[in-house]
Amino acid sequence: MAKKSAVRTVLTLDCECGKYSYHTEKNKRNTEARLELKKFCPTCRERKNFKEKR
Repeated sequence: MAKKSAVRTVLTLDCECGKYSYHTEKNKRNTEARLELKKFCPTCRERKNFKEKR
């Protein structure tokens, strides 16, 4: 089994409404800024911006 690197970190992406979140990983070397992705929110039932929670 491959060993996890310290460069990749687990983060939480929260919806604008604050009721739903996704969990993902990001590489700190490539993307230093906060991550923002457009994902589907089942509570809002539409695609919204999910921002990285700190």
